[in-house]
Amino acid sequence: MKTNKDLKELFEGLDFDTAEPSVKHEERFREKLRQRPQKKKAKHNGIISLWGPVMTIAASFLLAFVLIQGDISNPFSTGQELANVSPEMKQTQDFYSSVIRTELAALQEQKTPETEAVINDALNQLEILEKDYEKLKKDLGKSGQDKRVIYAMISNFQKRIDLLQIVLEKVNDINTLNNTSHENNII
Repeated sequence: MKTNKDLKELFEGLDFDTAEPSVKHEERFREKLRQRPQKKKAKHNGIISLWGPVMTIAASFLLAFVLIQGDISNPFSTGQELANVSPEMKQTQDFYSSVIRTELAALQEQKTPETEAVINDALNQLEILEKDYEKLKKDLGKSGQDKRVIYAMISNFQKRIDLLQIVLEKVNDINTLNNTSHENNII
C-alpha cells in the first residue's frame, strides 16, 4: 500500500489546470450561441414536411393495434395464460389444447345432416366454456396466480374434453343407428 508521501509525489508530478476562466468567458460563450445559425424547418417545394406527424400517428395506430390484440405477453394486460405460470402449466395447456383440437376435428369429420343439431349444440356449449376460460385468465392475472384459479382453468379444459367425448359418442351412436336402419331397409 502506498503511503501518503507516495501519493503526494504522484499528484505533484501531474499538471492540473486549476486556472479560473476569465470574467468575460460566459459572455463570449453566450454570444457565440446567439450567432449560431438556427435550423430552419425543412421545406419541399413550399410544403412543410409532414413525416414527423405522420410517423407519430402511425406509431399510435401500431400501439393501439398491439394493445387491442391482447397479446399474452403484454405487460399492460390483466389476463394471464396458464402457460405463463410455469413450464409444467405450459405443457398442461399445450396438451389440453391439442386434445381439444383433435376432438373438434374428429367431431367435424362426423358431421352429417342427422348429427348437425347435436354438433352445433356442442359448439355453443364450447363457446360458453371458452368465455368462462377468458374470465378465468383475467382472474389469474388479478389474483397473482392463485392455485384455485389455476385448478379452475384446468377443470375448464377437462370439461371441454369431456363434452367433446360425450358428443362424439352420441354422434357415433346416431351414425350407427342410421347405418343399421338403412341395412334393415335394404334386406
